[in-house]
Amino acid sequence: MSLSPFHLAIPVYDLAAARTFYGEVFGLEEGRSSTQWVDFDFYGHQLVIHEHPKTASQESVHSNPVDGHDVPVPHFGIILGWEQWEALAERLKSFDTEFVIEPYIRFKGQVGEQATMFLFDPCGNALEFKAFKDMSQLFAK
Repeated sequence: MSLSPFHLAIPVYDLAAARTFYGEVFGLEEGRSSTQWVDFDFYGHQLVIHEHPKTASQESVHSNPVDGHDVPVPHFGIILGWEQWEALAERLKSFDTEFVIEPYIRFKGQVGEQATMFLFDPCGNALEFKAFKDMSQLFAK
């Protein structure tokens, strides 16, 4: 089954800082833009950052425990191939990215073993990037 690209629009209170973060730190290709929003190619999906005053979730962080870590909620992200995830982790480290949860292997040796990392963009939006050793375990119980 092939996936259809999703569209996600998120609020950012500093458009310039967010544009630099997604464009330069992540290396995402920029699409259309205006003075209030910017489109990015988010691994084949459409991510749009919209200038907007701080939201409640950007003001105070909520988290839920997962595998001994406090996972920020809400968050969004993408599931990458293993090598692509490793390359992104190295790229982010080279930009001295501050991680909420450093890159590590979650559920090691269990069903659903995955590489994951969490970080915030400059406007407080939480992101997760993950990769599965075995993609057939994406929804395994």
